Amino acid sequence: MPHLELGWQPAAIIAVCVAVLAAALIRTRQARLVATGRFAGEAALLFGLFALWQYAGSFALLPSSGGLTRARWLWRAERLVHLPNEVSVQRPFLPHPLVVEAFNLYYAVLHFPVLIATLIWLFGWHRGYYRHIRTTVVLFTAASLLVQFIPVAPPRMLPGTGLVDTAAQYGQSVYGSLGLDADQYSAMPSVHVGWALIVAIAVITASRSRWRWAALLYPALTTLVVVVTANHFWLDGIAAAVLVLGALGVQRAAGSLRVFWLTRAGRGGRGDRGDRGDRSPAPGTAGAGGRLGSGDRSGQ
Repeated sequence: MPHLELGWQPAAIIAVCVAVLAAALIRTRQARLVATGRFAGEAALLFGLFALWQYAGSFALLPSSGGLTRARWLWRAERLVHLPNEVSVQRPFLPHPLVVEAFNLYYAVLHFPVLIATLIWLFGWHRGYYRHIRTTVVLFTAASLLVQFIPVAPPRMLPGTGLVDTAAQYGQSVYGSLGLDADQYSAMPSVHVGWALIVAIAVITASRSRWRWAALLYPALTTLVVVVTANHFWLDGIAAAVLVLGALGVQRAAGSLRVFWLTRAGRGGRGDRGDRGDRSPAPGTAGAGGRLGSGDRSGQ
C-alpha cells in the first residue's frame, strides 16, 4: 500500500503557501476575499500544527530503548486494573482480512481529514462554536506533543503478548520500509482517539439534530480500530480523553477568570466615578458658597 500519511514537509509547505494566500486575500479589504482569507488563515494554522506534530514525532527527551519498558509497564497496569486484554479484542477480527485491511486504512488516513472537515463545517455553518473547538484542538495537540517526547512503544512492538502487527502483515504500514524510527515510539497518548473525541464533541454541541449523539460512535470506533490494529493500548486512548477534558477545562477556567477581571474592572470604574461624585460641592459650601456670598453682600 502506498504511504498515504501526510508527512511534515508537505504539511509545512501547504501551511506556508496557504498562509501567504490568506495574507494576500486579507490585504485586498474586499469583504468576500477577506472572509476567504480568514478561513485560509485558520487552515494554515491547522496544517502548521499537523506539520509540527509530525516533525516532533522524530524527537524524544529520553532514549527510545526505554519505550519498550514503558509499554510493558502499561500492559501490566492494564491487567492490574482489569481492562480488557487487547489480544482478546483483536483475535476475532484476524480471520477477516477485508475488515482488518479496512481498519488499517482507517487508522492511516481518516483522522486528519475528518478533523479538517469538521472544522470547515463549524467555520461555515456554526461559527459561534468554531473558535472554542479550534482552541481545543490546538491545546490537546500541543499537550500530546509534550507527552510524546517520552518514548512509549505501541503494543504491536511488544514481544510476548500475542498481538499481531496487522498493518505490517498486510503491507499497509504507514512507516513503509523505514524500520524502527522514533516516531513509532509516540504511542502515548493516542492523538487519533483525542481528535475523534473532539469531533464528536463539536457535532454534539453545534448540531441540533436528534441524531447528533450518534457522533459518539466515531471515537468509539476509532478506539476499537487502534486497539485491533495493535497501534495503541487502552490507556493511550484514556490518556487522550483526559487531555481533551483538560483542554476544555483550561478554556473554561480562562473564561471564568476573564469574566472575573472584567467584572472587577467594571466595579473599579464605577467606584472611581462614585468617588468623583462624592467630591461634588455640597449645598451651602464650595461652589454654592460663591452664590451665597453674593447674596450676603447684596443684603448689606
